[in-house]
Amino acid sequence: MARSVVTDDARVPRAERARSTRRAIIEAAARLGRERSGGQLSVAEIAQAAGVFPNQITYHFGSKDSLLVHAAFLGLLHDTRRIERVGHQAADAETFRRNIARVVLALPSLPLVAGALALGIGRSDLAPVINRHLQLLFRQSERFLRALSNDRGWHIERPLAQEARTFWSTALGGALLAQAGVQGSTADLDLAGTLTIRER
Repeated sequence: MARSVVTDDARVPRAERARSTRRAIIEAAARLGRERSGGQLSVAEIAQAAGVFPNQITYHFGSKDSLLVHAAFLGLLHDTRRIERVGHQAADAETFRRNIARVVLALPSLPLVAGALALGIGRSDLAPVINRHLQLLFRQSERFLRALSNDRGWHIERPLAQEARTFWSTALGGALLAQAGVQGSTADLDLAGTLTIRER
C-alpha cells in the first residue's frame, strides 16, 4: 500500500503539505510518462510512484487526464532549459533557427504534450488547464527570445507573441499529426522556417 507523502507534523502548514503532495504527484506522472514514451498509465501506478493514495490524485487534480496534462507540460517546461542552452550556443541567427528547430523536434516531452492537447479535444474541463500551461510556455519563450535578440543585436520580423505562438503551434501540430499516424518524419517539417529572427 502506498504511504502518503503528506506529513502529520502539525507544524507544517496545510497549504504547504498540499503543494508538496501535488508536486510529488505531478513529478511522478511526468517521470512515468517519459519512461513509457506516452504509454497508458493507471492512477494506481502514479500514486505508488508518488508515494500517495490513489484518492489524493482525484482530490488534487479532479481526474487522471487533468494530471497528465499538468505532467506533460511540466516535462516540456523542464526541457526548455535544454532549448535555451542550445540557443545561447548559436553563433549566428541562422544557426540559432536550425539548432532550435532540431532540438525541439527531438524533445522527449513533445509527444506527451501533443497527447495532452489531444486529451483536451472536446473536454471543456481541461481547456483552462491546457490554456494556462500554453500561456506560460509562450511567455517563457517570448522572454527568452527578447533577451537573446537584445544581447546579440538580432532582429525579429514580427511581434514576439506571434513568433512564439507560431513556432510552438507548428511544433505541437507536427507532433499531433505523428501521433495520429500521418506518414512522414520530422524532416518534412520546416520548423526553422517559422522563426523570423535574423541578423540586423
